[in-house]
Amino acid sequence: MAEAAAHAVKAVFGALMAGGGAVLVILILIVGIIGGAAFLGNSQSSEALSAEVLAHTPAIQRYASEFGISEYVPVIQAIMMQESGGRGTDPMQASECPYNTQYPNTPGAIQDADYSIKVGVQYYADCVREAGCEGPQDMDKLKLSLQGYNYGNGYISWAIRNHGGYSKANALQFSQEQAAAHGWSRYGDPEYVPHVLRYYSGGGLFAGLFGNGQLVTIAKSQLGNEGGQKFWSWWGFTERQEWCACFVSWCADQAGLIQSGAVPKFSVCTDGKNWFQNQGRWQGAGSMPSPGAIIFFDWEHDGTCDHVGIVERCDGTTVYTVEGNSGDAVKERSYAINSDSIMGYGMVVY
Repeated sequence: MAEAAAHAVKAVFGALMAGGGAVLVILILIVGIIGGAAFLGNSQSSEALSAEVLAHTPAIQRYASEFGISEYVPVIQAIMMQESGGRGTDPMQASECPYNTQYPNTPGAIQDADYSIKVGVQYYADCVREAGCEGPQDMDKLKLSLQGYNYGNGYISWAIRNHGGYSKANALQFSQEQAAAHGWSRYGDPEYVPHVLRYYSGGGLFAGLFGNGQLVTIAKSQLGNEGGQKFWSWWGFTERQEWCACFVSWCADQAGLIQSGAVPKFSVCTDGKNWFQNQGRWQGAGSMPSPGAIIFFDWEHDGTCDHVGIVERCDGTTVYTVEGNSGDAVKERSYAINSDSIMGYGMVVY
């Protein structure tokens, strides 16, 4: 995380200075001081995800997209980390979820990790919607959705009706009341929210500099660049090339994603597409991509990849992108999610 932070800060500051953004740099320094104080005052720090959780991330991304919560991938990773560390055949501990129709609804009954992820993500999507969570940075409602995943989403409606939302106190109250009503010694984990959030770093002041938002932030810092010399010369070319892939690779390099092996360095669109497909990190056209995914296009509809960009966001019907060499400039674009020019997406495992 420290290395990724260094890359992100270097890229953003470099972009601002290149654009003569001295005033913005001063503002960022001020924000940094405030943010530093916020971090010092927060006893929680983001703990590392296990190799097992990272290995499951492509499945998490796939099902998060399918169920309309693609921006919550880091949250789901944190849930999985708390539930199982990514180990076992039921890494989301989703056997008791109502969407589990293939195995008994008893703890640990699911015997298929991919199915566990599908069931768990689908159920968490319900929790997000019932909590009214507007995004992963909507921390109050995010906490409500998390506790709902642990207790069952009946807690969410109860907490809203009786207390206006989540609190540690009412999470404990609900646990005690449910345990007493069922004659059990305990019910769920009243500390589930802080237990999950120790693995989640997406709700802080600098959320746009890390994880999925990092690549988007760097790409957007280059909006307005014309000609692309900065990108194709960085790649090693001595004269102008079609530079959309060079732009994506440059952004990935600035984010530390090439060094980490999350994104290849490529100058030919087909090479990038093939790499993601060979790595099992390919998401088909028509699905909902996560911010920071790599989007590949086929303008001629002949099966050959012609263009590439970076997904900024997707609202379920429209995909918004940042692209190099779009009219020989870095521009924001948008497409219908079912556009027949979209070949698919490379999923970036952060």
